[in-house]
Amino acid sequence: MITFSATTVLVLALVATLVVALGVWAYSTANRLDRLHVRTDLAWNALDGALARRAVVARAVAVSLSGPAPDPKPAELARRLTVLADRAERTGREDREAVENQLAVTLSAVDIARLPPQQVAELADAEARVLIARRFHNDAVRDTLALRTRRPVRWLRLGGTAPMPTYFEIAERATPAAATGLDVDTTRVSARVAILDEQDRILLMRGHDPMLPEVSFWFTVGGGVEPGESLRAAAVRELHEETGYEADPDALRGPLWRRVAVFPFNGNLIRSEELFFALRVTEYAPDPANLTYVEQRSITGSRWCGPDDIRALDAAGETVYPYHLDELLPEAARAADAGTDPEVRSIR
Repeated sequence: MITFSATTVLVLALVATLVVALGVWAYSTANRLDRLHVRTDLAWNALDGALARRAVVARAVAVSLSGPAPDPKPAELARRLTVLADRAERTGREDREAVENQLAVTLSAVDIARLPPQQVAELADAEARVLIARRFHNDAVRDTLALRTRRPVRWLRLGGTAPMPTYFEIAERATPAAATGLDVDTTRVSARVAILDEQDRILLMRGHDPMLPEVSFWFTVGGGVEPGESLRAAAVRELHEETGYEADPDALRGPLWRRVAVFPFNGNLIRSEELFFALRVTEYAPDPANLTYVEQRSITGSRWCGPDDIRALDAAGETVYPYHLDELLPEAARAADAGTDPEVRSIR
């Protein structure tokens, strides 16, 4: 019969403990790496979508520039934009940076005075979304590489067979409106609220640009954050001013969504970073308490809407912001009913 001394048992116990600890660390690190790779893939998909949208907008700009003009330069610029937009959509990942940079440089040469105001805003918004998506992608790549290049991770091959992620470098412009050469009149941070009733319907406001009263759209309650004001306080204030509802700040959940938009309004071009809270309420009839002069001219009504209502409004030509809100409602409902604040994520 084999017997072990107390020292031997202690050594074996320590070795076993170390092996178990190493196994737990390796398992948790591999899982974390897997999550980081998923995050990187999702970030690339978002960046790829933003780049594809910019190519579509660039092609529309080319159409606007290709009309009859005494100067042949716009026509040549339009031709080059069309070629680069097509190339950007077809080029593989390894050559994408070079083509996208060429497209950005060509877009920066466009005389925006030749474009319709709405197209200028669409171009600025497309450029802004590309830059934001690129930053999210490169942040994800940085975090993945920081863990995957550690020696123990490399020695134990915890990264598996997944390819090493790479940064995507494209030129950034100094102007908030990105590469359009357009000056943004106002840059602001907005607090918005997804207000949900007992039936998971969201309260939407109907409005229009005071300079384009014939074009109506729908949006969530909220507005700009004042100097020295917190996001939550701004959301509560805007909710009361626009609908008359006095909310408990602690009842708001979020921010759960972040949206960056560039749009023309009342003769100005605005770049707005919008952060959304979720709030569960009992259905009530909105009664504005303190609308500004501009809001009095631009807000024309309100309505509790479910997913089918939102899709019907979009189909009728009255755009609902944020985009795809019908698909986002379940997420907002879960956040509103949760006991803790969710992790913020980017939406359109």
